[in-house]
Amino acid sequence: MTGTTPSKAPITLRAQPPSAAITPYGAFIAPPDAPGARARHDRWLAPVAGLAPSFHLNHVAPAKANTPIEQVERHPHSAQVFLPVDVARYLVTVMPAHPDGSPCPENALLFEVPGTLGIAYAPGVWHVGATVLDRAGHFAVLMWRGAQDDDVFTEIPACILSLDTELDRPSARV
Repeated sequence: MTGTTPSKAPITLRAQPPSAAITPYGAFIAPPDAPGARARHDRWLAPVAGLAPSFHLNHVAPAKANTPIEQVERHPHSAQVFLPVDVARYLVTVMPAHPDGSPCPENALLFEVPGTLGIAYAPGVWHVGATVLDRAGHFAVLMWRGAQDDDVFTEIPACILSLDTELDRPSARV
């Protein structure tokens, strides 16, 4: 085809279990272990001047195997918290920004998360939208809103989200 730019091979991200590697991008939200205990996560909902709290429930269709991810989002002014309401397991994909602020998918991290943990994305962190596995799911979502650029979306080179650590096997699940 004349005049077209050859596309690069998709970036393959391998899933890992939830870990402290999320720290530069946010935190996994875990319930307390002991009955009657409370796990405080207030820092993720600190007020943001000029914005109002927003709380909604969503319905997310399950991801299809080998569907490339080609868009990420960020919320420049507010953290965004997802608490599973009815989710078997889901994927969290985060990535750093280049010096110009654009997403850097080459250094993205992918986590396979059980439906018993939530995720808090720090303000301004590039991430993939809610990606549930196995069946449809629902999350409670909390953040601050009111600015024109509450949600910033941009396209990225294709990324394949892999749950299989041996990508050469034909039985890869994603």
